[in-house]
Order: sequence, then structure tokens, then C-alpha cells
Amino acid sequence: MEAITQFFIDWGYIGLFISAFVAGSILPFSSEVVLTVLVQMGADPTLSLIAASLGNTAGGLVCYGLGYLGNMEWIERWLKIDKQKMDKVSGFVKRYGAVMGLFGVLPWVGEVIIVLLGLMRSNVYITTLTMFIGKFIRYLLIILALQGVNSLF
Repeated sequence: MEAITQFFIDWGYIGLFISAFVAGSILPFSSEVVLTVLVQMGADPTLSLIAASLGNTAGGLVCYGLGYLGNMEWIERWLKIDKQKMDKVSGFVKRYGAVMGLFGVLPWVGEVIIVLLGLMRSNVYITTLTMFIGKFIRYLLIILALQGVNSLF
């Protein structure tokens, strides 16, 4: 895993975008590590924020697309999300619709929410916008925390 992380770091903003894409889609990966290292190495925080947010949103759209296709076998196989977990979150997602894209950043249930939004055929534009906002806020908080820690030293 270290070699993959180093590869993304070596590629700078493009590597950050790709790592965030991977993290937002079907493979477990921590794009936050790549973001942290790049910002600590002097990468522009604004460009890093944009690259990570766009990449993670694009990755989330892969989950949305799999849900939209509605093939539960693919969802279980590629996203490792079982039907019981989807049933549990389903009612909550139905109640709030595309705005639930904001919560696509949550650990363990974020992917489930995005897949369900695809299954429900929620408005792709609103879903994309809310996903982007949620992911942007998460990465922004990470960058702000890094800058706060850096100002201590």
C-alpha cells in the first residue's frame, strides 16, 4: 500500500485526483494521506482541495452509476455492500432524496447512500452537487486542520 501511496504522491495534483477517485469509488483507499503529504510538502492547498474534491466526487459517481444500473450482484461484488446494509439505510435515503449526497463522505455508509441514490434514480445533478459539497467540506477541514497544526510549529 505504501508503494501505491508514494506513486500518487509522486504524481502531485494528478495523483491526488486519482487517489481521491479511487477512494470515492470501488476500492478502499485513503486519499487523505496523499492530501496530507502533498500539503505538508508545500503543494498549494487550494489546488489540492479542488483536485481531491473533484476526484472523490467523480469516484462517487461510479457508485451512483452502479446503483443506477440496479444490478445488486455487481453492487455486492464490486462495492462489497450487502443487501441487508442497503435495506437498513434505504428508508433514510428515500426520505431526504438527492440531498443525501452530502453524506456520501461518511465512513461505512457513504458508498451505500450514493449507490441507493443511483438505485432510486435521484436527480444526478443535485446528487453530484451535494456529493461535491460534502467532499469539499471534508477535505477543507483536513487542510484547515493541517494549517492549524503547522502554525503551532
